Amino acid sequence: MRTVLAATSNQGKLRDFAAAASPFAIEVEPLPGFASLPAVAEDGATFEENARKKAEHYSRFAPGEVVMADDSGLEVEALGGAPGVISARYAAARAGRENNSSDAENNARLLEELREVPADRRRARFVCVIAAARDGHTLATFRGEVEGMILFEERGRGGFGYDPLFFVPALKRTFGEASAEQKAAVSHRGRAFRGFLQWYAGEPL
Repeated sequence: MRTVLAATSNQGKLRDFAAAASPFAIEVEPLPGFASLPAVAEDGATFEENARKKAEHYSRFAPGEVVMADDSGLEVEALGGAPGVISARYAAARAGRENNSSDAENNARLLEELREVPADRRRARFVCVIAAARDGHTLATFRGEVEGMILFEERGRGGFGYDPLFFVPALKRTFGEASAEQKAAVSHRGRAFRGFLQWYAGEPL
């Protein structure tokens, strides 16, 4: 069984990756010592820019290995594509803070921004871009998207981030109500990661 090194310590992302990787007989592990490595500024204008920055930066700490990193977020049509690349710090950005917000803070701001928006105008999509890099150079990128609607209140205790608010018609439930396997089958991260896995499976050992 091959192992993928992921430049993240986010347990929700690692669960998503593991669920998508299991049919390929590939294990996903965080980059060793990731929490102690110097961080990289996620100041790109697009998901791809940020994913590439992270993959290139962290791959320098695992010489010769393929390291993957992702950037993902929520784009809400009624908000002009917001929160977009600042999805993880949506609430903090309004307060002038640079750190990530808690899931509860971000969800509260999203609901506040959409308070007067009717159900038929709450269309949204999750986007994920995964970049694979080796020794500081991007090898390939992979993009995945999933369409859905933002509910008026949270449903389900699973997932993370905006998952309990994101209703997926194909599943007839929110990502917060879906199992890891159900989510991986249709999610933005699952789709991008399957593209990565197909590419990675063809890489020489």
